[in-house]
Amino acid sequence: MQAADCLSAHRHFLGTITPSGNTVVERVTLGIARALPSVSVHFSRTPVFGSTDPSPQAYASEGLLAAAALLAHAAPQVLVWNGSKAADIGFAHDRALVAAMEVCTGIPATTSILGLVAVLQRKGIRRIGVITPYDAAGQRKTLDCLAREGYTCVADAHAGLSDNLSYAGVAPADIMAMARQVAAARPQALVCLCTNFPAAVIAAALEAETGIPVYDSTALGVWHGLQLCGVDTGAAALAWGSLFAETPA
Repeated sequence: MQAADCLSAHRHFLGTITPSGNTVVERVTLGIARALPSVSVHFSRTPVFGSTDPSPQAYASEGLLAAAALLAHAAPQVLVWNGSKAADIGFAHDRALVAAMEVCTGIPATTSILGLVAVLQRKGIRRIGVITPYDAAGQRKTLDCLAREGYTCVADAHAGLSDNLSYAGVAPADIMAMARQVAAARPQALVCLCTNFPAAVIAAALEAETGIPVYDSTALGVWHGLQLCGVDTGAAALAWGSLFAETPA
């Protein structure tokens, strides 16, 4: 495809907000978009970095809404908060954030965690295995939150890290090893949480090996945003996993 043809093929515009200390979201999103020539992706950032969260039980909504407002200037079809904090503080925070973003911009919005909710509800899944890059305290907070939301974690693994930037450095082979350990408990799905954790790249291979669907939070944000755009994401399924074979509801 010639460069001009590539540009003119873009019919669906997706706006994505990523944490400022994140180096995974943009790479994964662009990788998925390469399989979907009708999709153009655009990014904005909000302050989330380091190992200390200044608002551990809520969102710093000013930065998120400012990022959404900037993306709205480009008139995307859908806005996505590609962050997984709601899996620590409660899914209601993402529902409230989406409502605020939609009021602020007039553009439909979603989040990675609301994408997770959508696919788990669609599949009737409640028994999950959880893989993260977090330290023990962060993992406990996540598992407790998921339990409050009605999900049973039958097995879990975590990398033991606490600095946001370090999460991106976990090697795919190490993520695969943790996931295999969790898959041995035969959950209905393997859920990889943290959008600066490069688990999306091993999803297809892990599914082929274990026969268990793999839902990565970064990929979930992209998938659900594209669902709301009405995009058929099937062409991305071979490289990025069965999630992308799910058709728009």
